[in-house]
Amino acid sequence: MRILFLSDDFPPEAMGGAGIVAFRLARAMRGRGHDIFVITTIRDRSKEDLVGTESNGLKIFKIYAEYNHRWREYISLYNPQTIRKIKRIIDEVRPDVVNAHNVHFFLSYHSLKLAKNSGARIILTAHDPMSYSYGKVDDSSRGSGIKSRIYKLRHNPFRNMAIRYYFRNVDKVLAVSDALAEALRNNNIQKVTTIHNGIDVDDWIVSEERVSRFRASHRLSNKKVVLFSGRLSGAKGGQLIVPAMARVIKKVPEAVLLVVGKEEDYVGAMKSSAANSNIFENIIFTGWLDGEEIKKAYFASDVVVTPSIYLDPFPTVNLEAMAAKKPVVGTCLGGTPELVVNNETGYIVDPNDLELMSDKIAALLKDSSLARKFGEAGYERVKNNFSLEMQATKYFNIFTK
Repeated sequence: MRILFLSDDFPPEAMGGAGIVAFRLARAMRGRGHDIFVITTIRDRSKEDLVGTESNGLKIFKIYAEYNHRWREYISLYNPQTIRKIKRIIDEVRPDVVNAHNVHFFLSYHSLKLAKNSGARIILTAHDPMSYSYGKVDDSSRGSGIKSRIYKLRHNPFRNMAIRYYFRNVDKVLAVSDALAEALRNNNIQKVTTIHNGIDVDDWIVSEERVSRFRASHRLSNKKVVLFSGRLSGAKGGQLIVPAMARVIKKVPEAVLLVVGKEEDYVGAMKSSAANSNIFENIIFTGWLDGEEIKKAYFASDVVVTPSIYLDPFPTVNLEAMAAKKPVVGTCLGGTPELVVNNETGYIVDPNDLELMSDKIAALLKDSSLARKFGEAGYERVKNNFSLEMQATKYFNIFTK
């Protein structure tokens, strides 16, 4: 079978959650003997590759695309930078199946129509609510008038209508969690089925020597480490984890917060909050880590926290933490409770309840045997119920249905 993946970002140029999921799934399908092609986008014109280069058994086409994001709600529907190039590549590849992941920035929703015109079966994987919302945080409750004032030139009153038109070309919409699937249906997006993301636990093995070196290089030796990783933002809980850690440190003085992510504008807000809470020395920012380095960060940690304050569909951080045998203190919102089992693989909390969240984090830092028990249970859970092999099988059944 010839399978074409569409994703605005794709490793190694970008390491966003959706791109990582698409990459892992593409490799799993390649391992089953299918011919795999990928169309993605890059911001560096010199790296554009319209011929396609083999990498990890995948033939990857890279299209240069960049624009002022104030026009996103128009260009995300039809991007003249990419459309002709996408059509040319699709005509060359002649796929049997096209699996679109994130196309709502650069590849644009019109790519779905181009794919359908090729005669392929079109499967769209929704990783967030942006097929009906202006951002990754659901804003569907805002009326059109309010949106036009908030987004100003960005507001496109015909945006969602156009997206639903393009979705007519989609044979099936796959949501990464039941929480997201329900939100999509509630916003007039049909043909939705849930397939949770998976992970290959056999790929999550790091030697103790390398973990020790990581801990030493980041000043983590003899510390109790709480990991906060991924896209750093207020919506992901960045505004809450710092004051929660201030409470944790009062109970566990050797506790530190390890923050892994791009050091963009929001890091400044976290640093200011840490300084105001007098715990600046207890927070360590690594910047972005990828490949083996991020695995070391998980194994060097004692607890992983995902305190999102919005419908976070299915945080990859949870999967990776459990593959590394770490307990998770996760949000009650979105898809986290579909993976993390309260009092079994970690704790589910209301992230706005700082006392509760800090109590649960501190309890795991104080009781290493409990943390180990939860970590082992989490590992078994992802191994038996959320493996990459299971995810690939479910996708294959959808591809061939």
